[in-house]
Amino acid sequence: MKKYYSMIITSSIVVGVILLIATFYYTQESELNEAIMIEAPNFEQNLNNSDTGEITDIAKKLDDIEKKANDNSYTPAPREWITSGPFQVDRSKYLMGEKVFIKIGGLDVKEKGQIAFLKQTNDTHYTVFQTIPFDGAKKSLFNYYTDIKLSKVLGLCSVDDILGEWTVVFRGTDYADIKFEIINEILPGEEDSFTNSVC
Repeated sequence: MKKYYSMIITSSIVVGVILLIATFYYTQESELNEAIMIEAPNFEQNLNNSDTGEITDIAKKLDDIEKKANDNSYTPAPREWITSGPFQVDRSKYLMGEKVFIKIGGLDVKEKGQIAFLKQTNDTHYTVFQTIPFDGAKKSLFNYYTDIKLSKVLGLCSVDDILGEWTVVFRGTDYADIKFEIINEILPGEEDSFTNSVC
């Protein structure tokens, strides 16, 4: 008999709690709906009373931003993966400001040397832009990218010094060089990096 009474009391408490929660939820939802109904007309009224010239200026600025974004739309060329042994360069042509991505995979334990990015300055001379060491005993695969920019130190003073054919040499190996070209187009957003001479 005691079990029967305790079940009734427990059931009554559970039902009471459920009713209390439902009442609270309904009250909160009603108050929120009333607040929305009160605020909505004020918002519409403020919008109608605002200076239409100001709204027009904002709309014009948004249109200008969208037009500029559409004009600057850029899709990178597909990756080609030019290969020489375990070394790969992702493209044969780059815009000024594009990063040159190099992938190294499957170096032999005995392979050690440098990856050198060279720009030919005349018939007999090259400028070394950057070197990247590699050692197959320490790491057999890794990725690297370089950003070819104007450099007073390297004598890459103007756009003319960057444009044209570049060579990637794998010092310490017998692997063939990889050649790529930087063409006379600038990556959108990088225009300021290539407008003035740095020397």
